[in-house]
Amino acid sequence: MSFIAIYRRVLAQLAPEAALAVALALANLAVAAAQFAEPLLFGRIIDRLTTAQTAQVALSVFDLAPMLAAWVGFGLFSIAGSALVALNADRLSHRRRVGMMAVYFDHVLHLPLSFHSAVHSGRLLKIMLDGAQAMFGLWLSFFRENCASAAALFILLPMTLFVNWRLAAILILLVVAFGLLTSFVLRRTESLQGRVERYSADLAEHASDALGNVPVIQSFTRVESESRALRRIIDALLAAQMPVLSWWAIAAVATRASSTLSILSIFLLGIWLHLQGLATIGEIVTFINFATMLIGRLEQMVGFVNVLFMQGPRISDFFSVLDTRPGVEDRPNAADPGRLAGNVVFDHVTFSYDGKRAAVDDVSFEVAAGETVALVGSTGSGKSTTLSLLHRVFDPTSGAIRIDGVDIRDMALVALRRNIGVVFQEPMLFARSIEENLRIGKPDATPEEIDLALRRAQATDFVARQPDGVAARVGERGRSLSGGERQRLSIARALLKDPPIMIFDEATSALDATTERQIQAALDAATRGRTTFVIAHRLATIRNASRILVFDAGRIVESGSFDELVAHNGRFATLARAQFMAPALPDGPGAAIQADAPG
Repeated sequence: MSFIAIYRRVLAQLAPEAALAVALALANLAVAAAQFAEPLLFGRIIDRLTTAQTAQVALSVFDLAPMLAAWVGFGLFSIAGSALVALNADRLSHRRRVGMMAVYFDHVLHLPLSFHSAVHSGRLLKIMLDGAQAMFGLWLSFFRENCASAAALFILLPMTLFVNWRLAAILILLVVAFGLLTSFVLRRTESLQGRVERYSADLAEHASDALGNVPVIQSFTRVESESRALRRIIDALLAAQMPVLSWWAIAAVATRASSTLSILSIFLLGIWLHLQGLATIGEIVTFINFATMLIGRLEQMVGFVNVLFMQGPRISDFFSVLDTRPGVEDRPNAADPGRLAGNVVFDHVTFSYDGKRAAVDDVSFEVAAGETVALVGSTGSGKSTTLSLLHRVFDPTSGAIRIDGVDIRDMALVALRRNIGVVFQEPMLFARSIEENLRIGKPDATPEEIDLALRRAQATDFVARQPDGVAARVGERGRSLSGGERQRLSIARALLKDPPIMIFDEATSALDATTERQIQAALDAATRGRTTFVIAHRLATIRNASRILVFDAGRIVESGSFDELVAHNGRFATLARAQFMAPALPDGPGAAIQADAPG
């Protein structure tokens, strides 16, 4: 995005408070006009005095009263108007800053998991904070300075030609020189500033990544290594930043030099014009005041361009995220089906991440409401992707998924996901209390419902041991709890949601053998009457599944009950033999495997 396009879009974000924004802009124009009138009236007063002195005519205060009153009036109006603009501009800018953060946050939460897997959370947070703060600064400077400066430069400055075009020509040449200088500096530093922002984002990402993995860093004695890596990024950041600062320092020095040269030029030319009878003393004083005011406005504009230049990449990143469209969205007539029964059909479903290789390849199966189906296979075989399609993390490339006979793409996304509970392999707890984490599943849950979910997930005992019970905070990502405790809370959260369809993605992987046996019975009871999908590598946990789907390279290669698949002596039997380390499988059903299987 060009700087003009960025600035135009930043100003467009004021639309929710357009009436106040327009009022402030008009107030700025009025203040600029009043400030322009002050030196003009001051020059007229001086001309009146010098003319009277030359003609030896005595003047009274009443002769000058109208101009003096107007001069004082414009001055007081400028003060009052500027104060009013500043007060309301601050409040408007702060409201829009937090408003844009809320818009960004809401939008990011709706972006697909594929986006989040490709962009670091630390980078997203930095983009939100830096982008909103940068826009705040631009809004504030627009109402406090830039609007009035633009009016002074492009509206009021040409009007000085009607006062004295010869003196006005110097001011116009000054503005042109400033424009050329600023354009030159922008061209020399634009690519450099882009590198600066990339290094700044890398710095935030590296720091966030390290701070999120302190136990690993300390355990593997990588503190010094991580610190050195951060310092290398800092060095690269400074190496890119210094030339940018040097060029803008040159622009600042040129601004100061032009201030002295412009006033001196107006003064000398004014004297010569006065001696030729082409300028009055009042006009010379007026234009010196014009020059002083104009140079101040130019300094503000150069400062604004500098700020916009420095903040432009941050704002561009902010809008780039906002412009990212979710890969999965509601169709125009998407409906809320209410609570579903849970009959699930995959009808020749194919999905590819990159459009080249199918992660799920022509998968078809049907699951009756209340049935428990397990998905097994080696890593990368398509199990998790298949179930991700069910709750629309992605949409199929071809084929359809139907629940209760309705294509899930015709359901409102929120309504679909309200009917599906997911227990992820990684518990993903918030740095909040146990109760707040559980209420993610059901915000209006009663204490009795929370207690029931904890009992079903075998989590009651360890929660009771917490000093504050369910009010105990679990730390960032639940770090104050053990892996098994985190997983049990994750299961309790899904059970509290009480959906008709449940997905367990390696839900017992973090549990010890004893706890796994305890929770398996609880899960069997909790999922009774629900359509349940289980992804498992530990085959003992799916012994009681009504059906097992064996995946390989995105396809279903075997389907049947545990005993049927063992008896078939195919890929599932090979997985079972490798996992249970049995030298040979029995001829009959896999009861021996079940008996010898670890819990």
